[in-house]
Amino acid sequence: MNTMTAPHHQPPKRSGIHYVRVGFATAVILCIPAIAMLFTKEVNWGPGDFLVAAVLLGGTGLGLEFATLRLATGKSRVFAGMAILLAFLLVWAELAVGIVGSPLAGS
Repeated sequence: MNTMTAPHHQPPKRSGIHYVRVGFATAVILCIPAIAMLFTKEVNWGPGDFLVAAVLLGGTGLGLEFATLRLATGKSRVFAGMAILLAFLLVWAELAVGIVGSPLAGS
């Protein structure tokens, strides 16, 4: 009888703190353009701009949290994190200046 078994990789216990942390960081980052709008006319964001930025930042943060919690090795976490950040930068650049030329490109 073989008593040696492979160790089971148990996923970490779910905690709402991860969602709170991502939400708080997103809110803090979105305060920067909101405060800038009080001091200058150069920053002119509407509610849609804040919504898109919140979804983009929040989705990136949740993706990074998911990768950190679910991936087993440090190497896979680094590669997943780099892919998530690259996707964030590409979407951000496309929305800002239209590097690809999609219909979603900024003016």
